[in-house]
Parts: sequence; C-alpha cells; structure tokens
Amino acid sequence: MNVKTLLILAFVGLTATLSAQSKYIKEANEKFANESYCEAASKCALAYTKIARKSKSALAAKADMAFKTAESYRLTENVKAANEWYDRAILLRYQETDPIVYYQNGEVLRIAGDFKKAAENYSLYKALVPNDPKGDAGLASCAIHEDFKENKTRHIVTNVAALNKEGFEMAPMFVDKKGKLMAFSSSRPGGTGTDTDPRTCEPYMDIYTSELDAKGNWSPPKLIEADGLNTEDNEGTICIDGRAKTMFFTRCPNVKKQNLGCEIWMSEAKGSGWDTPVKLNLKANDTVSVGHPCASEDGRFLIFASDYDGPGSLGGRDLWSTTYDRKTSAWSTPVNMGPEINTPGDELFPTLAMNGDLYYASNGLPGMGGLDIFRAAKVGTDNKWENPTNVGAPINSDNNDYALVEHTDRDGYFTSERKGKDTKGDVFKPDIYKYELPPNLFTLKVIVSNLTEKSKKIAGVKVKVTGTTEGSTTADTWEGITDEKGTVFWEKKPNADRYIKENSTYKITITKDGNEYHPDTKGASVSTIGLNYDQDFVVDMYLLRKKPIRLPEVRYPLAKWDLLVDSTINSKDSLLFVYNLLTEYPNMVLELSSHTDSRGGNIYNQALSDNRAKACYKYLVEEKGIDPRRIVPVGKGENEPRTIYKKDGKYMETEPADMAGVETIRLTEAYINGFKTKDKKTFELLHQYNRRTEGRVISLDFDPATAPPANPDYMKFRIPLPPSNK
Repeated sequence: MNVKTLLILAFVGLTATLSAQSKYIKEANEKFANESYCEAASKCALAYTKIARKSKSALAAKADMAFKTAESYRLTENVKAANEWYDRAILLRYQETDPIVYYQNGEVLRIAGDFKKAAENYSLYKALVPNDPKGDAGLASCAIHEDFKENKTRHIVTNVAALNKEGFEMAPMFVDKKGKLMAFSSSRPGGTGTDTDPRTCEPYMDIYTSELDAKGNWSPPKLIEADGLNTEDNEGTICIDGRAKTMFFTRCPNVKKQNLGCEIWMSEAKGSGWDTPVKLNLKANDTVSVGHPCASEDGRFLIFASDYDGPGSLGGRDLWSTTYDRKTSAWSTPVNMGPEINTPGDELFPTLAMNGDLYYASNGLPGMGGLDIFRAAKVGTDNKWENPTNVGAPINSDNNDYALVEHTDRDGYFTSERKGKDTKGDVFKPDIYKYELPPNLFTLKVIVSNLTEKSKKIAGVKVKVTGTTEGSTTADTWEGITDEKGTVFWEKKPNADRYIKENSTYKITITKDGNEYHPDTKGASVSTIGLNYDQDFVVDMYLLRKKPIRLPEVRYPLAKWDLLVDSTINSKDSLLFVYNLLTEYPNMVLELSSHTDSRGGNIYNQALSDNRAKACYKYLVEEKGIDPRRIVPVGKGENEPRTIYKKDGKYMETEPADMAGVETIRLTEAYINGFKTKDKKTFELLHQYNRRTEGRVISLDFDPATAPPANPDYMKFRIPLPPSNK
C-alpha cells in the first residue's frame, strides 16, 4: 500500500485552473482533492479524453489530468497503469510544471522491477531539482539493488495465511505482555463500516485480534474487544505500552467533501478490555494527519508520523515525538526527530525493538523499492536514535515493506506488498508476513592423526564430546569412534536435532585402547557463542605413539658437535620441530638422544653422541627458552641401530600405513657391511640412516612447581678420544 494509502494522509493536489473549466475537469479535481483516488483515477482519465489539444492552456490541463490519473493509480497500488499515465504526462511536458512526475515515475518503475528506466527518470528529476536528495536516493537504490539481492540475510519470510484475506491486512502489533495476542488492521468483509473507502477502493479498515496457540497457530481473527474503538471510520496502526495498560491507535475520519486528517486516540485498560478511547491533541490544524503511534515502555513518550509541513518539518511525512506531562495531564508540543531519522521523503510506522532500537519505514533513504524497513540504533539513555540501517532482503522487497514488530530475538512480523501467489493483476495489496531467523547449522568433524607423522590417521579412537549451552545447567554428552581415515562426523541426532547447537561450548577428548599411544592430555574445544553464520567445525587432534620420535635431520661438522648451518642445511631450524612440540604440549618431558653409525671406536662414538645431544639441548634451552628440566639429552653412540623398511627395492625411513610386501630391517653393522664392496652408495646411505637425533616422551605430567632441578652436566661437553671418521 502506498504511503498516502497507509496513513490516509492529506494530499493537496495541484488543480489546473482554466478560464472555461469543463464539468469533467471539475469533477476530477474534486475527487482528487478529496483523496477519493478510487474514483479519481477514472474521473481524471475521462477528463483527459475530453480535453481537445487546441491551445497551450488545454495541453497544460490535459497534462495535469494525465498526472493526476497516474497519481491516483499509484495511490491505489496499480503501478503498471500509473507508469503508463506518467509517461503520457511527460509527453505532454508536465515536468515543466512539476518535475516530481519524473521522480514518481521512477518510483513505480522501480517497484515494477525496471531499474534501468527508473534510474533514467531519477536522473531527469535530479537534473531539474539538483538540491532534492530524493533523486540521489532513487539513483542509489537502483545502483545497490543487486547487492541487496545477492547479500540476503538468512531470514525466512512467509505469508501468514491464517491472518490474511482478500482485503488489506497491515501493521501487526502484540497487545499483551506474553506476545500471544496480535492486533492488526484489516479491510476484510464483516467490519464495522459498510462503505467503501474512496481513497483505497477497499472497505473501511477495523482493528482485529488473533491469538497464538501452543502449537504456533493463529486463531481466526475477530474484531478487537474494546468499546468505541472500531467505528464507521478507518481505524489503523495500534500499539500499547510495556505494561499493557495504555493503547494508542490511528483513526482517519470520513466526512464527505471535507479533507480531515488522521488522528491518534488513546484507551486505558479496563478489566479484561479497554475503556472508551479519547483523542490526543497533537495537531496544528484539522487538515494535518498524525498516526502510527509508537509508545515507550512506560507509555509517557510517543513517536508518531505526520504530514505537518510547517516549521521543523524535513519534508514528506516525518517522525515526531511528544512526552506526557503528569502535572498538566497533557502531551507536549511535538518535536521533529531530526535528520538523524527523517529525510525529504516519507518516514512512517515506527516500532521499538526489544533492545530499544527504532524500526521504521522510509522511502527517502536508499532501499529496494517503495518503503523499506530500517533500524536505527538507540543512543544512550535519552530518547535518541541514529545511523538507520536497511534491514535488507528478504525482509525488504521491491515493493512497500513496513510496520515490523519483534516477537522474539529470532522472529517477528511485518507488512509487505510484495507479489505473492495470491496477488491478482497489477495491484499490490498489503499482507502480514512473518520473518524468522533459522538456527545456524553446525557440524563437527574430528580427525585423529599421529602427532609426529600427521599423514597417518588413527582408526578406532574413542572421541567424547561434552557440550554446555549458555543458560542451561545440564551437559550434553556423546561419543563416537574414528573410522579407517581417522575421522568421526556429527550432524543430526536420530530425532533430527542438531548435535552442535547455538550459544554452546564443546569439550572434546580422545582415548585409544591398548598401550600403543600416550594418553591425550590436551583435548580440544569449539564454541558457537557469538556465531551468527553456519559453520562446519573440523578439529584436528593427535595421539603420540610410544616409539622414538623421528626428528627432522640435524647435522654436525665432521667429528664435531656444533649444529651445522650452511647452504645445505640449517640444523637450528630442524630443531624448531622439538621447540614447537614442547610448546604445544607444555607438560611434556622429552628425552633427546643422538646416535652415531658403527664405524670407529665405541667409546669415541659414545662421547661424540653425548656432546651432540647436549648441543641440541643447549640450543633449545639457551636460545629458545625451553625449561631445561623438560629435556634430557642422551648420547646413544652406536648401540641402538635404527629400524627402517624396504619395499620393491626401495628403503623407507617411515613405517608405511600398508605393510603388505614390506620388509622390516634393523640396520646392524653386519647388515650394512654386506654392501661395503658391492654397493658403496647403499652402504653410505644406511650408515647415514643410523646417524640421527631422536626424541622419546618420558612423561606428560611436567609440573614446574615440583620438578627437580636440571642436571648441570647437561651443559658440559665431554672431551672425546681422538676422532675417527665420523
């Protein structure tokens, strides 16, 4: 429904004055001036056909009738016919009388989805009226339209069929503290009035109520139970204060041949119903319209819409406010809410969000089409709001959207004139819609790998998840077992509930039967608190196998224990693996062992390996800051030959996942010497495999408060016997 139809606000049209005005023009102007747009459309169109193009004044009158025909169709929601008549008015150069014809044509073209032509009309309007920001807003709306469509919010919008009929249904509002009783305006048959509103072509509107049952269904609407509230006139937008003690609503009187503006009425709660309403004195004169009341929690502060165009007005329909003075029992002189909220366009249908923000509808800010719903942030404790933000699609559409009321922090109701499956012809009618923010969808995948060989996944690991939701005192716990890929995945429970819920934190622990792996002491966690988008959580977890940890290669100069750093290797960087491991597991105590090959004397090899292990130890303690009590350097000399693997003639340092056809080889001196004469390259390679530095977990329960001091000898190098070729 158009802005003027919504408020039924006064609109004084420009009347063409001719020296010899025909009865057709006179009738058309009377209907238009009295806002009888239903009849004005046909009367103005008829007058248009009766005016002959004989003079300049006749052409001006003909253009005036074309414009008023277009306006009448626009104000009765027939955008296609409105566009056709605006085009006729433009061909007759009505824009020389009033450039607004370009702007209004742009508006109906945008609602119809023709953004290219709409932008052309806005540009023509802006060229003629460069200081009116309406043209800029229209052009901006065309430019960002696709962005709105592409960046929709997650809200689901549905037509509330139980509340909507063939007529107009609009401005839903809860009128009880529990949010179970909704009031709204409707032009459906069976109302108090019997005539058709000449402004809207619909029966006069009354206020109806409907109750929400425990299953979420709305009861058949019925006229509100309140003495003297619904009358032969139009009754519209309603609100109550936070105590459900005071009701405010809009009434638009219908007196033939009089242009009386809408009014705000108030009724106090009386028993289970409402007392006889009384009118609020908020108008400067009878022709001004006020409506769309929005009351504060205590009912002493009121925001409303008005077409008042005197001092303080920013143009169009603005939002105003007034405060009730208990001492004088009167409402204060209304104050315009200023440029932080109002524009030269129309601002209507204010409501307060649960957190105090202000919702309202505007066509003076960039939007999707017609009226869009905006949300302005509450500023401090005073009644101030700023920075209105378009709530976006799908709540806003190409057509008028307005009068949003929150039900909970996830759902609410609003009015929209979007085209639906029940829309007939080119007329857009208002219905009540529900918006709902569906729960964010979360999944959880846990992947368990070998800590030191992360490409190896571990099957048969028990994964336990314990979740706690904000505000709940009970925990949600479940378990799973990793498959052959080391993975376990959760999405939906058997009853279709989600495993991972909103505003929750989940602790994850892993255990593996047997004695092959160290117990996991770290665990993991995920949280959905504060997330407002879907997410698939993938958590990598690790178990440490009870076997020597193969470290990245650490080299030393021949017969020395200095960490080798040259163009071929940076042994200090290789030790970062140990540093990262100890950092990731702050309770780990690691044995760091160095090994030589079997060539040379055993005593020398032992001393050399001791010093090389200590070189690693000193680097990690002195240069990287690791607690010295967490590392035990050990020289193993040549006493522990390495185990490697062979398949298809190729040697492998790492045990393959698939051991089929794999030979396990212990690199003893006798085995290696078998290649000394026949394969010198393999002989040297196997000796190199034995020259290594390894780690072994001693414990995972290091406590810095109780751990004994480190052995000072770990910082002292031994002087070995004269070297051999090592």
